Amino acid sequence: MSAPQVKGWCPGAFRPMMSGDGLVVRVRPPLGAISAAQATGLADLAEQHGSGVVETTARANLQLRGVAEAAYPALMQDLRALGLLGDADSEARRNLVLDPFHARGTEEIARRLLEGLSKAEFSGLPGKFGFVIDPGTPRRLAGISGDIRIEGAAGGMILRADGAATGRRLRNSEEAVSQALDLARWFLTSGGVGADGRGRMARHLADGADLPDALAGDVEPSPSAPEPQPGPQDVGLCAAAAFGQFTASALRALSGAGGPIRVTPYRMLYLPDVMIQPDHPDLILDPQDPLRRVQACTGMPGCPQANVTTRDLARRIAPRIPDGQQWHVSGCAKGCAYPRVADLTLVGRDGAFDLVKQGTPWDDPIRRGLSPLEIDEQVRP
Repeated sequence: MSAPQVKGWCPGAFRPMMSGDGLVVRVRPPLGAISAAQATGLADLAEQHGSGVVETTARANLQLRGVAEAAYPALMQDLRALGLLGDADSEARRNLVLDPFHARGTEEIARRLLEGLSKAEFSGLPGKFGFVIDPGTPRRLAGISGDIRIEGAAGGMILRADGAATGRRLRNSEEAVSQALDLARWFLTSGGVGADGRGRMARHLADGADLPDALAGDVEPSPSAPEPQPGPQDVGLCAAAAFGQFTASALRALSGAGGPIRVTPYRMLYLPDVMIQPDHPDLILDPQDPLRRVQACTGMPGCPQANVTTRDLARRIAPRIPDGQQWHVSGCAKGCAYPRVADLTLVGRDGAFDLVKQGTPWDDPIRRGLSPLEIDEQVRP
């Protein structure tokens, strides 16, 4: 079996990706949020042009699957009418993840950062190169992928290059933006981007690149907060769905609350200032729901990279997963659904599953070639 193809870019609205069930069209909500009207509109478009679900991603984006090529032009017109499209260049650089529970000022940092990134000098940043804005204490996005990080620390904020243990103290939001842009410039000019157009900050540092003194520091980021769970929060409500797929009717139920909806990188949607729980069978509002303990990608036949079906198996094993554990069923070794360490990972290979414990899908397995029928007997917590 050939290795999974790593494309080095993520689908966008202007650059959709062909999958086994049609085009994947990703929407990057401006400043990480959509209005209730936009949520209703996306639900309508998912039914009109796609598979009928709106997926949340680990990069705090939304995407429609199963879009026919013939329907794509109409979908783009409808997304533009909803106010969810800018131009192709700015949309490609909108790789920001904001703390969805952010304090005041986080959106302003993001807005100014996007203005800076719109300059032509940043057009060479790789498609997966991203920024994390997580200035609170404790940090909520410590486990979320990003190359340049604006993070909370004792007494304020720091700028930290991903892959560096510590960062540089920041005096205010204005300096946070200017220093983040300077770090992106350094990445570009110091050889961070390869001949293939790819590059990540942590890999660049691991390969021996030395941060300039002006962009380095010795301040440790604040401790990380536990990953949020569905249900009422201190202020607001988090709603999840099986495997991050919100049916159109479930999304309409959330939009009925009337307020903004923030997209989280935990495959949940956060409704600030909303405490009343919508009643919809496709919504997960209980943190103890077994489906919250397993992540699964699209699998066959929806993804051409996968060689096994995934979500039926994930649903079957979910009730047996111990509390506090996270399992992952991955259609191939790329691990798109959960590119992190899981307590147990089942990785599709040649129509069967390899078993990884306390690792990622690309780590060495402890067992190979398990059939779905063998998993019930062979896989134990």
